[in-house]
Amino acid sequence: MFLEKLLITLLSAPVIAPVPAAVAQQVVAQAPATPAPEAPKAAPAPKAAPAPKAADKKMDPAVKDLVDRMQAFYEKTQDFQSEFKQEYKYKALRRTQTSTGSIIYRKPGLMRFEYEKPSARSFVLAGEKVYAYDPAAQTLSVGRIDTSQLSASVTFLFGKGKLADEFAISKGACTDCKGTLLVLDPLKPEPRFRQVRLEVDPKTAQVLKSTVVDPDGSENAISFLNLKTNVGIGKERFALNPPEGTRVDDYTKR
Repeated sequence: MFLEKLLITLLSAPVIAPVPAAVAQQVVAQAPATPAPEAPKAAPAPKAAPAPKAADKKMDPAVKDLVDRMQAFYEKTQDFQSEFKQEYKYKALRRTQTSTGSIIYRKPGLMRFEYEKPSARSFVLAGEKVYAYDPAAQTLSVGRIDTSQLSASVTFLFGKGKLADEFAISKGACTDCKGTLLVLDPLKPEPRFRQVRLEVDPKTAQVLKSTVVDPDGSENAISFLNLKTNVGIGKERFALNPPEGTRVDDYTKR
């Protein structure tokens, strides 16, 4: 479940190959909706007004300055490491699930989450492959995603993608935020999430907390703690080396 909710935040992308059972439900749920069958031809219906373009949305100058500095921060970041706290608020169940662990990232496209509590799990994104290791179940699952379809709400962390091209960005009100709250509303209909909220340090322009609001109103928040950048993280730290006897399910070959 922890990995599933992580994917909602970071990996909202169409699936190329089948993915592990622990991942499939949420990845498929985040994929673009299938178009409805074409109706019989009739008199042409009035065209809906096009979604507003980024250029049509005037951003507050102070917000624009912070967004520009935030993007520049991640564009110059070659790697980072951080502890994290994840809180998933189930709206329907009215309960919150909390997980903790650590994360490392290295350009281009290497990311590793190590869940520590409430149970140990390892999750690695390497290019277009997704690896999920569950030590309790002694399984290593391998799947694939189309990283070219990732939202800018994810890729800006990699130094790619422009948030203003996909979102109307405004400053939100928040009494308990540690930084400036930026509210990102999609410029186009988005079936994967309703809204993204970023708490940004106004001095360093780094993201302190990322919250994704699901279509049903549930909220998946990840706080980045003690983040350090450009520390020289080697590629070897993204390798998963499960012990002998671990079952490997490679869904990319099916």
